[in-house]
Amino acid sequence: MRWLISILLLGVSLLPSKASAAAGDRLGRGLCTSLATAVGQAAPDGSPGFVASYRAGPGEAEAPIAIRNAAFSYDNALAIIALLSCGETRPAKQIADAFVLALEADRSFHDGRFRNAYRAGPVKEKPVLLPGWWDAASNHWAEDRYQVGSATGNVAWVALALLAFYDQSGDERYMIGARRASDWIRATVSEVGSVGFTGGREGFDQEQVSLPWASTEHNTDVMALANALASHGDDDGVYAGMARSARAFLDKAFDKQAGCFRMGTNAQGAMRGLDAIALDTQLWPLIALAEPPQQWTRAVACAEGRLKVKGGFDFNDDRDGLWVEGTAQAALVYRLLGQSAEGERLLEVISTQTSPLGWLFATRNEQLSTGLRIGPWSTSDDFFYFRRPHLGATAWAVLAANGRNPFLSNLGGR
Repeated sequence: MRWLISILLLGVSLLPSKASAAAGDRLGRGLCTSLATAVGQAAPDGSPGFVASYRAGPGEAEAPIAIRNAAFSYDNALAIIALLSCGETRPAKQIADAFVLALEADRSFHDGRFRNAYRAGPVKEKPVLLPGWWDAASNHWAEDRYQVGSATGNVAWVALALLAFYDQSGDERYMIGARRASDWIRATVSEVGSVGFTGGREGFDQEQVSLPWASTEHNTDVMALANALASHGDDDGVYAGMARSARAFLDKAFDKQAGCFRMGTNAQGAMRGLDAIALDTQLWPLIALAEPPQQWTRAVACAEGRLKVKGGFDFNDDRDGLWVEGTAQAALVYRLLGQSAEGERLLEVISTQTSPLGWLFATRNEQLSTGLRIGPWSTSDDFFYFRRPHLGATAWAVLAANGRNPFLSNLGGR
């Protein structure tokens, strides 16, 4: 462990073998093709469209009905940035245009928020359709409370993706969309009299409730978004103020003694302890700032000490399996911190998790726990990953293979 910390702090690069580097390159090329193909299948006429986040796993004829037509916004935002890193501008534009339309033609809200998910497929109707399914037993159209809500981090990720496409195209529509989303975050989920941003809104349209807890992951996303917006002009200092507030939250969340990031606060606003931690919470702050505090790099050792499993990393510290998306995130972080050999090794591992579809499976295991609850109405931990082809895992692996930092891509960062 000590050798890893010393190398990270010194910034020494370990050169990958030619074989492992070639494996990473092959993986990236193959997954780029798979992503572009998926967009073409979702909207074959070249129109705006969203890509379903999950496909049927081994032994399944179809994905479960509740997620069958769900295009999660986080996954699709990642796909935009990943496709841009592949040079696949056209399919990236199709998803970006779908988000612009979703912002302009929501069925209930016109305040700059994005939903957590939209209906997969071409976007040709107004209002833009949300995911759902026909419940034959109850004889009604059903929707998922989380999917139609708006989590702060998801809104920030879509805005980051629109900014990335704005930098590619120069089309002001994407900048306007990113700014509107930022305005919603600032107006809706800012902590009054404190620092940081709370969880967002959840529930059906006329019954949505505020999520009073604040997430370290969400605040990392907001910090990166605000800094990116500020780099494009910030005469009144609004975006700089957002970035400072989110950054102050991260400073509070980092435990200097343990070298780990806490997951955030509870519903009462008290910072949670370190009895439970998550992988992305440890990794994302390290690449979401152009110059993160040196002490934050200790979070890599924290992740290695508590979250590592054979071949890669788990989502949380129960170590019940390999989380493919998170292992791809770790591969990118290692590469960006100068640890090319370890990054390439992780890419080799996740390349073995490629499904017949060409996407990566969400997990190497049949089921992977996270220790999280889907919504405030849940009475037990009920958020699991299953061994199904996953858009988000695939997009993160592309970013890792291409060395593209999704947080700093708007600032010229790799």
